[in-house]
Amino acid sequence: MTTFGHPWLVDDLGPAAVHFVRLPAGAEAFVVVDNVALGPAIGGVRLSTTVTPVEVARLARAMTIKNAVAGLPHGGGKSGIRVGGPLAATDRQRVIRAFAQAISHLVDYIPGPDMGTDETAMAWVQDEIGRAVGLPALLGGIPLDEIGATGYGLAECAQALDAAGRLGLAGARVAVQGFGAVGRHAALQLSRCGALVVAVSDSSGAVYDPAGLDVAAVAEFKRAHPLGEYPDAKPMARDDLLAVECEVLIPAAQPDVLDEGNAERVRAKAVLQGANLPVTAGGEAILAQRGILSVPDVVANAGGVICAAVEYRGGTPTQAFTAISERIRASTTELLDRISTQPDLLPSDAAVAMGRSRLVAAQAYRREF
Repeated sequence: MTTFGHPWLVDDLGPAAVHFVRLPAGAEAFVVVDNVALGPAIGGVRLSTTVTPVEVARLARAMTIKNAVAGLPHGGGKSGIRVGGPLAATDRQRVIRAFAQAISHLVDYIPGPDMGTDETAMAWVQDEIGRAVGLPALLGGIPLDEIGATGYGLAECAQALDAAGRLGLAGARVAVQGFGAVGRHAALQLSRCGALVVAVSDSSGAVYDPAGLDVAAVAEFKRAHPLGEYPDAKPMARDDLLAVECEVLIPAAQPDVLDEGNAERVRAKAVLQGANLPVTAGGEAILAQRGILSVPDVVANAGGVICAAVEYRGGTPTQAFTAISERIRASTTELLDRISTQPDLLPSDAAVAMGRSRLVAAQAYRREF
């Protein structure tokens, strides 16, 4: 189907609604509420110069599946705000507040932070429409990036693989592409679990130490310097990190970074998808053919939205961490059970089947007349 010149995936799950919005400062927004069978949709607001309606639609569907796989009482949605370039502080606030006003009537959509937005942006949204997650703690929120909810969930996924005998975490070498909010916290948590983080990267470059990096020292250095200049490790080309010999590779940067062109280079035993949609369908097929387990983003990086769901109901950070651990360990175990009984089933297809079964069951309770 084509809407406003853009191709959309339309099936029995959604999308429930698609909205295009004009905003100040030459910005425009796209909102996709994909499915609300399980409850109001939770999904982030992405702000960038390149975000597209198709990207938002793909991410909204991923949120639908992710929330269902995690057993949350929420559907999936996503927003994108496209700007022409860097915004002055005043214009940024004007754009985000105008966006909030434009979605005030979309009561089945709960916005949260995503690439390019943060807890301050969500505070502005909350101020306008009284509906947001990922708020500052002062406003009763659980700041997702500050506590490292998504990174914590990735470590819980790794521990579930360890418990299932699919990964020996003690001494396991870990490479993290994208040493930002997600990747940094994942690296810190995994190092506390006894793993060796041997390589990390960001947009400035990558560093490598086969004996293991001091993750806390790297994180502190990065506060004031480009990561690629870290002095106590070997610099390497940013994209070469994907080919580092390791047990765990965590792509936590951009979508579609592992594809048919580079999946053959991966030398990990397991890929834990930290970013949204970081592995293409063709890339996953190659990894599976090579015997590399790729845990889909809808399972591995669900910590953030689980935390958001706890916040939405007035929960605490402690309750959020407990929920993240329980839900991600359970969904990882279910995923392993499904692919072990169906060896030809790709992990992403298994995850979609997990989510779809819950969505179909929930839709049976929806009014049909």
